[in-house]
Amino acid sequence: MLLAIDIGNTDTTLGVFDGEKLRATWHMATEVHRMPDEYAAILLNLLRYQDLAVTDIKEVALCSVVPPLVTTFEELSQRYFGTSPLVIGAGVKTGVRILMDNPREVGADRIVNAAAAHHIYGGPVIITDLGTATTFDVISREGDYLGGVIASGISTAAEALFARAAMLPRVELVRPKNAIGTSTISAMQSGLIFGYVGLVEGIVARIQRELDGKAKVVATGGYAQLIANETRVIDEVNPNLTLIGLQIINKMNKA
Repeated sequence: MLLAIDIGNTDTTLGVFDGEKLRATWHMATEVHRMPDEYAAILLNLLRYQDLAVTDIKEVALCSVVPPLVTTFEELSQRYFGTSPLVIGAGVKTGVRILMDNPREVGADRIVNAAAAHHIYGGPVIITDLGTATTFDVISREGDYLGGVIASGISTAAEALFARAAMLPRVELVRPKNAIGTSTISAMQSGLIFGYVGLVEGIVARIQRELDGKAKVVATGGYAQLIANETRVIDEVNPNLTLIGLQIINKMNKA
């Protein structure tokens, strides 16, 4: 079985694949200062909860936007699973040709998402990842990574309002009943939720105009479903896109 690990700025997502079947997924907070044994203690309990043994894991693949944690999970993988993980980065076959001015600037998670989206949906495809940051990745019909857009994430914007405006509280990120807020909290929720719906619709419309032919729009990330519920520009939500991409790339590098 393959253990796939997606280390994000806020959350770390893990999944176990039995062949191409995603058997289990988990989420944990990303903590830079947590030691390999601490992560292992959490992970081994999660495996047991799904009736999986340490010896079931034969391979590990990971992508990370938090560089210090790559070493942490490499050590975890070697100590507890007896294998060195495939770390997505330079020299790893991904099947994605990156047409950016500087290909090394593209985050490993975005390359993995591109590989998964083109494999599942073909192209052209626009991926919007709604997490700590809100990103848009554009993949051509041929599977080339054309470029993208980076904006702040919904939770990041909410925390900035709370931190920088003395009279504004921290709010739960849920849909308000109406666009016109009748309290400070509902007004903030309207601005955050409906504001990001407008951002997604506006950016997608601009990208579509620059492409030859209409692209499918796929959303992933922690806030994907929340935003997708409010707009018709998102064609599909795939919360496991990055994990699937790790499985695809791992298989590609075994061939």
